Parts: sequence; structure tokens; C-alpha cells
Amino acid sequence: MHIRFTKMQGAGNDFVVLDETQGRLGLSAAQYRFLADRHFGVGADQILTVRPSPAPGLDFEYVIHNADGGEVEHCGNGARCFVRYVRDKGLTDKSTVRVKVQQGEIELRMNPDGRVTVDMGAPIFDWERVPFNPIGLISDQVNGWPVFDLALGELGIARVGVVSMGNPHAVQRVDDVDTFPVLAQGPLIEKHPAFPKRVNAGFMQIVSRSQIKLRVYERGAGETLACGTGACAAVVAGIRQGWLDARVDVQTHGGVLTIEWAGQADSPVLMTGPATSVFEGSIDVPDSL
Repeated sequence: MHIRFTKMQGAGNDFVVLDETQGRLGLSAAQYRFLADRHFGVGADQILTVRPSPAPGLDFEYVIHNADGGEVEHCGNGARCFVRYVRDKGLTDKSTVRVKVQQGEIELRMNPDGRVTVDMGAPIFDWERVPFNPIGLISDQVNGWPVFDLALGELGIARVGVVSMGNPHAVQRVDDVDTFPVLAQGPLIEKHPAFPKRVNAGFMQIVSRSQIKLRVYERGAGETLACGTGACAAVVAGIRQGWLDARVDVQTHGGVLTIEWAGQADSPVLMTGPATSVFEGSIDVPDSL
């Protein structure tokens, strides 16, 4: 199968973007893995697919597959690339679009400075919807918000706040994000039995009430240069625990994301950051892998 693609990145989180507005490609999980492979394919953290509007009031459908081929619920950095892609390709002339994602709808806005703001929706704290099973875990309250201790064997205990931004996140505060054993703890947290669909592991260093440093070990992708939903989850967790103000600059290895949240459970989280096209190309994807 010969397909065209666009390579994009948002704060260093990189994507292969596919246009299915004129018809489905019908790719398998193995074919998504091939596209994401940095040696044999194009190379990406996620594969983003643009599909036609599935319902009135929506402009597009937005589908995300991780580098391991599995479909996932949400990707904030990808959402910013999505809106730049549909505008650059002439699929819409709107500066604000609404799109369907796996678990709902999101709104994306192109700003005059070229950055993109994404209304990520309200954070999810209901354990069943995260999903998260806290039975048997030691817990505590910080500023009235529950945190949980995850046993990681020889690596000790990770105390995490749990929240979903359309996909599940476990966020812990660390003293120095650059020296913390992210690559050792990340896989253990990702696959901890308390998370039936696995979890993204966030490691947050607080610089001030309006600035944090963040690393994220993502489900099915490993550590990435930036994670949009991870930045949102970290700021939400920091606000809930009383550490952060309502607007926070999140420094990732790939760049800075600005996150805003009013603090009420039903308030949407707004994320603003860059979205850039890197190159376009075409590739032969094997029919069987």
C-alpha cells in the first residue's frame, strides 16, 4: 500500500499525520507500528488520522494510534498539529474547529501568533472513568485531594495524584526532574495493576507557582519530548494539591506549553503551544507484517 503522509511536531512530540477524509486506509496495528518505527518506517510518537465529521456541529474526527499500534483516547500535542494540518491542507478555513475524539469532543483554536490553543475539556477524577482501582493502596490527602502510594519493588514508592485528561495519568512530584530515574520508574508505573488500561507516568518538578518542569513516560511510546495531556494532568494535580496558580508554563524537553485551569471540577483545561510541519512524503506500507 502506497500512502502519503505529513510529519509534524508539537514541542518535540512528533507525529505522522494521515488524511482519511476521502476514504479509510484500513491500516492494521502492525502497519501503524511500521509507520512509527524510526528505523524502518517514518518515525513518530503517535499516528494521527483526520476523518470527516461524524455528526452535525463537528468539523472532523481525530483518531490517535500510539507507536505500539494501539488506539488511544487523546493526545494534546497532536491536537495542536491536527488543527494546523487541516488549515494548511485547505480542509477548513476556520480558525476554531470542533473535533470528535475517542471519548468526547474538543475545541481547537489557531492563534494570531501561530500557536494553537486546545480546549482539552474538564479533567476526570472519577476512578471508574480514569480507569483506576485504588483498592489495597495506601492513600493520603493533600489539600483535600487524595494521593496514592504505588509500590515499585526495589525502586520504592511513588506517591501519585491520579487524573484523566481523556487518557489516564499518574503524576508525582520530584525534586529534580533531570536526575530522577524516569526511565526506571516509568515502565513500572505504566503497567501497575491499579491501572487496568495502563497509565501515563508524569514526573513534575515545581519551579514556582507559575512554572514547572515535566517529563512523561507515555503508555505505548516510552518517554517523549513532550506530552500535552501530561502537561495538563500535571498542572491539574499541582493546583488540586495547592502548589500552583491557575496559569502555568510547563517546560518540557521539547519546549514550553502554557496550561490554564480555573480549578473547578467542571472547568475546562486550556493548553497553548506550538505546532509545526516538518516534511511531507510517501511510503510503501507492507500489506502483511
